[in-house]
Order: sequence, then structure tokens, then C-alpha cells
Amino acid sequence: MSKKVFVFFPDGVGLRNFAFTKFKSIGEEMGFDITYWNNTIFDLESELGFKQVTIENHQIHPLTPIYSRARKRAELNVSRNKFNDEVYPTYKFPFSYKGLKNTIKSLYTRFLIGLYSSEQGVEKLRHKINALERKNPKYAYCKAQLEEHQPDLIFCTTQRATQSLSALLAAKDLGIPTVAFVYSWDNVPKAMQVVETDYYCVWSEHMKREVLQYYPFVKPEQVFVTGTPQFEPHYDYSLKETREDFFNTYGLDVNKQYICYSGDDETTSPLDQYYLEDLTNAVRSLNTKGYNLGIIYRKCPVDFTNRYDSVLKENADIIEVLDPIWKQVGSQWNQVLPAPEDFKMLYNVCEHSAFVTNVCSSTVFDFVAHDKACIYYNYEQPQLKKGIRDIGQNYNYVHFRSMPSGKAAIFCTDKNELEHQVKQILDGQLTNVPEGKAWFKIIVGPTPTEASKNIWEAILEIFNTFK
Repeated sequence: MSKKVFVFFPDGVGLRNFAFTKFKSIGEEMGFDITYWNNTIFDLESELGFKQVTIENHQIHPLTPIYSRARKRAELNVSRNKFNDEVYPTYKFPFSYKGLKNTIKSLYTRFLIGLYSSEQGVEKLRHKINALERKNPKYAYCKAQLEEHQPDLIFCTTQRATQSLSALLAAKDLGIPTVAFVYSWDNVPKAMQVVETDYYCVWSEHMKREVLQYYPFVKPEQVFVTGTPQFEPHYDYSLKETREDFFNTYGLDVNKQYICYSGDDETTSPLDQYYLEDLTNAVRSLNTKGYNLGIIYRKCPVDFTNRYDSVLKENADIIEVLDPIWKQVGSQWNQVLPAPEDFKMLYNVCEHSAFVTNVCSSTVFDFVAHDKACIYYNYEQPQLKKGIRDIGQNYNYVHFRSMPSGKAAIFCTDKNELEHQVKQILDGQLTNVPEGKAWFKIIVGPTPTEASKNIWEAILEIFNTFK
């Protein structure tokens, strides 16, 4: 009898990796019986024809967000002291004191942080969160679903969602093995591991070392290096359109060379629109010198602001807007869900752009998979003032220390140099692709096309060893 695996979506962030890739079909070819345990508002059955068990109860214990925030901050304090590194406090978001309710929450959270900022304290906070979630009605609800459907294993598509806690605790209490996938390249040092599972799937040996470094309760045999399905579509050549077809689809000028501007979220780059404006000015200047350039602006899917509007309107002759094909089904960032068609769009944006520019995103890897360069903006805007977060601190984050050298991306440290760097890339005199590929291998691992298969093989190994 084939093993029954619940692929668990606590929120929508895992859909791109585990619903819209070939992950399911590969698992089925290997003989697994796959059901999606769906805590999202995306109907996998009606939209994709997938077998699903829907979680209708979306409760978490009222105190869980408070204790979770305290756990994260206490963990960052431990890392700061343990590694003698002041980068960790920069991962913290400020407390809110707007209104009595927020003030009480913030004060109580700060009390917990003061009490539990030690390795033993963090462990106590984790136990407390688990105890709260076992009292949460969702725990009994999920436990009943598991008892009814009797899966042999739960594969959780992200390690960072509080919505997954009660469900995974129910599985563990029933003796069902649990596996969590570490969702993003920067999550481990940022203290984003909300759940504790029996096993973990990580992108690379680099990420495995991070997990073992930051979470001493995790043993090496619990961590499987699999890669991530995130980049698999870049090697699916059936997605490729001709330049003419792609340009016709989106109304692009076939006579122009386009540079992709990949937008950022407001937290990471609050003045992002001005970097787009700087690129536009560089393009205008180069167009007076014999070039024929345009810009493809692809916004961050979870950016709901109108901050780019004036730049886009004033430069409509230069900038073409190609919005990601995502669907907003709620007001939260994790309720903006990708459509399968976006894989094809992103593939061809990468394939048919000259290169990409952005502030510190993993888009560098999307483009380097297509042998395209990336400029990272690393200068501050004159509009920067007190209360606005500077972008420079992004490049001090731990995950940027994984670069094999400073040439893994092209850093623009002065807006007056931007035009020259753009020209050098276009003229074939400047690139980060060789070092970018080395960085890609460090972060993503050596087999970017085999991540889905590797995850299923890890699950098979777990079945063979879990007692």
C-alpha cells in the first residue's frame, strides 16, 4: 500500500513551491498517495483538481502571537550574545504603543523577553507556546481530522507560520512523523523557526550548517539537504517563449532592450520608488547616446502601496509595468497567492531582459539562472530621514555573508555611477554572473533542478527509518 502524505499549507507562501511546480506529480510517480492539508483560502480542489482536506478552523491561542514575538526577540538576543554580533538586533521590528491594547501587549512582550533571553529561556517559551496551542480548539479540530484520514506523514511547506503549530502538535501527539521545509534563504538567522518537527528539509549544506548552529536541539540526522523547488521552473524550457511572442503578449517594443526593475516590499526598501526613478534617469541619458532602452517594472507581489505611481506616470514612455500574476484573496501579505501562470511570465522576464536591478532580493538568483547580471542598489536616497529605515543595513544581514566574494552581485554605491554601470553591463564589460552562479550554488545547492525529487526521496528515507 502506498504511503499517505499530507502536504500541509498553513498559509499561502508554499503554494508556489509545492502546488504549482511538478512536486505533486513527481511524488505520485514515486508511489505516494498525496493529499493537501489546506489551511489557506485557495481552493486546491476546484482550482487545480488536487485532493484536499480543508482546515476551516483558523484559530490560534490569543496569547500565541505575544509569546511567539517574545520567543523571536529572545532568540535574537541569545544569538547576539552567543556570537558577539550586533547584526541580530537589526532583525527586530519596533514595538507599537498606539492605543491601550497595543501598549499592554508590547509591555507584556518586553517583560517576557527580559525574563527568557537565554537558551533555557527560549526553550521555556517554546514549551509555553506549545502548551497554549494544545489548549487551542484548533488542536482538537486538527487531531480529529488526522484520526479520520490517518496520514502516514505530514510535510509542512513552511517552518515560519504560527497557524501550523496546533496542527503539527496534534500530528506529533498521534505519533505521525512531521517534516518542515525551511521556506526562505534568510529565515534561519532571523529566528523564523516557529515550529519544531521531527525532520527538516533545507536548501543547501550552508543552510543545514545554519540550522545546526542556531538550533542546538536539532541533530544532523534530522536535517535533509534537498534544494528548493523555487528555482526549478527556470530550467523548464517548455515555459520559454520567443522574444517576439513575449513582447507581443505584453505590448513591449521589439526594437528595445529592456532592463528589469524588480520592486521590493516597503519594509525592506521604503524609498524604493526613487531607485526606479534613478534607473529611469540613467536609461534616458543612455538613450540620448545611441541606446534604445526601456524598463520592465515588476512589482513586489505583496506591495500594496501607491508609492511608485508618480514615477510610473511621469515615465510611461520608458517603463512598462508587468505585474506579477498573483491573486489578492485577503489583506495580509501571506494572503496574496501566486497563479501558476506567473512561472511563465517570470521565466520570460528573466530570459528577455538584459539584466535586473533591485534592493537585496533573491531575484539575483532568478536572473543568474538565465545568465543575467544583477545590480544591487546600495546607496541611500536624499529623502531618507529619521523614522525611515535605511536600506544599507540589509546588506549587513547574515545571509549576505554567504557571498563567495563582493562580485557575486554588482553593487551600485553611488547614484552618479549607475549610468556607467548600466552601460558597462550592456557593453559586455561588467557582469556578476560567474560569481553569482557560485553564490547560487552555495545558497540553492548543486542540483537546482532536482529539489522536488530530493524532498520525496528524503520522505521515503524517513519512512524507512522512523519508528
